[in-house]
Amino acid sequence: MLSQDDVVVCDAAGGNYIKGWRYQLYCEAKAVRTPSCVVHVGTAVDKAREINEARLRRREELKNGEGRGVDVAAGADEEPYEPSTWENLVYRYEEPNGMARWDSPLFTVLWDDEMPPYDAIWDAMIGSADGKTKVVVRPNQATVLKPSSGEDYLYELDKATQEVLGKITEWTKDHAGESGGGVLLDVDKVGGKDEESERLVVELPPNRTVGLPALQRLRRQFIALNRQNAVSAARIKESFVGYLNDSFQAA
Repeated sequence: MLSQDDVVVCDAAGGNYIKGWRYQLYCEAKAVRTPSCVVHVGTAVDKAREINEARLRRREELKNGEGRGVDVAAGADEEPYEPSTWENLVYRYEEPNGMARWDSPLFTVLWDDEMPPYDAIWDAMIGSADGKTKVVVRPNQATVLKPSSGEDYLYELDKATQEVLGKITEWTKDHAGESGGGVLLDVDKVGGKDEESERLVVELPPNRTVGLPALQRLRRQFIALNRQNAVSAARIKESFVGYLNDSFQAA
């Protein structure tokens, strides 16, 4: 449904209570050059628990026939979580952070606020009401649509991304059991008669180790994004390193 002409609302039930999911939505929106924002209903844990427990009681009343004077359909709109599921969701919940670009702009609305910042949300998604300011979105270089660079492009795409993974694998072998760290890559570029080298750094996440299966999955995703509509062959490694760093930061 994402396009430059539609407003799409994705509720938290889809999984976007996890920041990695929100990052993916951010990337998808940016790839089609449409703005996105996060609206966070700020609710204290105790209040959320109170609401869910009230819905559990209401469900039992309807089941036992104690709520005959009330529309049963109304209760169906307030289906509660089982207590164990609710506790698991709270444990896994990753609150949005307006400092992260995939959670920005962030609008936090208190659960009982009857007047959310409608105008500010509209301006962030559509532009100013007077039409003078229009939201312009530029896609990431890793996902920007460009024509293929030649018949051997897929070979170059496969080779370059595999070389990056090879460097990361070598580094992790030399730093067994460690998390975090920067993997330095030298990328040769041709400028006139002289060759110059550009230095790229893969920033591994500081709070966990990244195994080869996870790296291969990210590589496959990057190749799928660039298989038909590609970055230039000279920028494959640079784009892939940027893609990895963004993914590690979001996870």
